[in-house]
Amino acid sequence: MCDIGHRIWHRGYCAGNEGNHSVRISEDRVLCTPTGVSKGFLTPDQITIVDMDGNQVDKKNKMKRTSEVLLHLQLYKSRADIRSVVHSHPPHATAFAMANIPIPEGIHPEAEVFLGRVPMAAYTTPSYKELGESVIAVMNEDTNTVMLGNHGAVCFDSTMMGAYYKLEILDAYCRILLLTLSLGRVNQLTPREMYDLLEVKAKFGMPDARIKTALDGGVGRDNRGYLMAFPQKGKK
Repeated sequence: MCDIGHRIWHRGYCAGNEGNHSVRISEDRVLCTPTGVSKGFLTPDQITIVDMDGNQVDKKNKMKRTSEVLLHLQLYKSRADIRSVVHSHPPHATAFAMANIPIPEGIHPEAEVFLGRVPMAAYTTPSYKELGESVIAVMNEDTNTVMLGNHGAVCFDSTMMGAYYKLEILDAYCRILLLTLSLGRVNQLTPREMYDLLEVKAKFGMPDARIKTALDGGVGRDNRGYLMAFPQKGKK
């Protein structure tokens, strides 16, 4: 828990006391980060324990659990395979959330394999149950990362390191996308290339439902928001 917090802070994915992460350790117990503490300076004694209703059970701990633990708990309740959640504000990815531009698909192989489709949840006030509800509403069984409108991102996995890796990949991909804008054009994968890539992904044990529509050009149909940011031909 502390090591992941240090990594998040060193990579600049959170500032001040932003962000939170957790890991489910039993059917009714979750370790989560405390409120009001920089993730770069976490110590083991500060990590809190809550039940699946969000009640802090380590009464002797002077630290209070993160106010956004409800989001984590809703994710744990939604899918049995989710055992760790990382929520942060990686700057390049959060820029897409601020602009309400969906993360484009069918461009970068690593992003397609390790992230897949990244849906955008509608903005809701942080710390309330509506935040988790907005995330659950856009998820399916393949989802491992969701953008939070005007807020940041949440990544989840069966392990904490896996969830953290997705956060790294997400921000690196978004940084590449923003750098590509300066070049003035982007090369999207063809439907056949996308289908072949998703076949490889399935062989890695990561089936992706998008393969059903890949040959029909179904992957990347929501890229218009990103593509509109490129300089338009004939316009100054």
